[in-house]
Amino acid sequence: MKDGVNGVALGVFIFFFLAVTVMGFLAARWRKADNEQSLDEWGLGGRSFGTWVTWFLLGGDLYTAYTFVAVPAAIYAAGAAGFFAVPYTILVYPLIFTFLPRLWSVSHKHGYVTTSDFVRGRFGSKGLSLAVAVTGILATMPYIALQLVGIQAVLDVMGVGGGEDTNWFIKDLPLLIAFGVLAAYTYSSGLRAPALIAFVKDTLIYIVIAVAIIYIPIKLGGFDDIFAKASEAYGQTNPATGAPRGALVPAEAGQWTYATLALGSALALFMYPHSITATLSSKSREVIRRNTTILPLYSLMLGLLALLGFMAIAAGIKVQNGQLAIPQLFETMFPDWFAGVAFAAIGIGALVPAAIMSIAAANLFTRNIYKDFIKPDATPAQETKVSKLVSLLVKVGALAFVLTMDKTVAINFQLLGGIWILQTFPALVGGLFTRWFHRWALLAGWAVGMVYGTAAAYGVASPTQKHFGGSSKEIPGIGEIGYIGLTAFVLNVVVTVVLTFVLRALKAPDGIDETKPEDYTADAGDPGVQVELPPATAGSAH
Repeated sequence: MKDGVNGVALGVFIFFFLAVTVMGFLAARWRKADNEQSLDEWGLGGRSFGTWVTWFLLGGDLYTAYTFVAVPAAIYAAGAAGFFAVPYTILVYPLIFTFLPRLWSVSHKHGYVTTSDFVRGRFGSKGLSLAVAVTGILATMPYIALQLVGIQAVLDVMGVGGGEDTNWFIKDLPLLIAFGVLAAYTYSSGLRAPALIAFVKDTLIYIVIAVAIIYIPIKLGGFDDIFAKASEAYGQTNPATGAPRGALVPAEAGQWTYATLALGSALALFMYPHSITATLSSKSREVIRRNTTILPLYSLMLGLLALLGFMAIAAGIKVQNGQLAIPQLFETMFPDWFAGVAFAAIGIGALVPAAIMSIAAANLFTRNIYKDFIKPDATPAQETKVSKLVSLLVKVGALAFVLTMDKTVAINFQLLGGIWILQTFPALVGGLFTRWFHRWALLAGWAVGMVYGTAAAYGVASPTQKHFGGSSKEIPGIGEIGYIGLTAFVLNVVVTVVLTFVLRALKAPDGIDETKPEDYTADAGDPGVQVELPPATAGSAH
């Protein structure tokens, strides 16, 4: 790490940060609606985005600062096991092609803003809807925190904020400023801000990766030397564990872990509220279908990005916190001005998803907690106001997490969020294809999955943590080490199916399904499709 502040890199970083800040505030005038006081406008961008805007928005939403920092950091720390993120993004797109268009159609038909809106409408259960909403909020919070950790990693490498002995306020002031700007333009512009900024973010990321994958190997003597040095480093014993540091190819003992983590992550990715928020902002179901065919371009980018972990080892990067490995690689290998471009890509790569995540979490609270349980007669204007305020509170909570807790545990809490959000899959995806599952069975299955997943993760230790030290544990009855979230999901489904048989046999009361079969294939131009709040819940805007 270079001594002092890298002035050139910092200057370039500030230039891009100011540019996207201006764009964030100007976004409020982009595609401006006659009535902005509704969640459709503030929280979903008026449901008006076409193919390319949606592509950039979803890309900016799914491929975050966490992706940019943590995926190659996992390769840097443990080897090829960190590549699990590549196959899971390959698996996810055929999966979402089957159900996202159906979710878009029924949501536009009935004015649903969140997944919990759909679950409540499909199963007639506010309790199940509340469970899905609370799970979404809990899972999103550490994800937002990870984006702030990504910004902080970049600032640390640039030497901004002083050393560890610096007064906490001075040290964290740059992060506080970035947080304040993010909060301000999200409050002002809603989803339009990250949608507009995503163009800059993704362009910068593609440029940086294209340069890095060519320029850095040339400086390091080619990929043969890179892999040879990485293999040698992985063969060294880790003092904390007494085992080799990692491997270029996952050992046979780790294959169950690798496969279950990839599959479980693929099932979970589009359960996250921010993924659905970006999806529902599209103007037609065909936009969704087209996006599932072109989003795999990001998987290609991700595969190239992961190789940076090997390059960091070959370049001799030494860091205590693996999340600093890639920013440090950029500062070491690139000219200062281009290092600034790379840091800006990571920083903006944090701002875009953090904005979408906070909006998605706020929409869940507003529609499925505030409106359903606190103020049922809330008007669209009141909903929008509450959602704006809650989006600020969500960001404050994430900031508090980053400033008060060890940064190295942020990834483990995000992995715990993945375990949780996967437990909403049966209610959401199952509900899109069948009404057979009983609402009480779904709620019981969700509870079993949540309890088992949390308890199992709590019992996982690592060299640095007694609890929540990872997301893999022995699978009951099989004896192999696998992803806790997928095991919890299987338990969830088993309980749901068994209890559904029992409850149907007992003729337990079913909730009212407000949807019809044709709603799941409706498009924006079809008669009766609405993009505002349902008549039963809408009020007059003030």
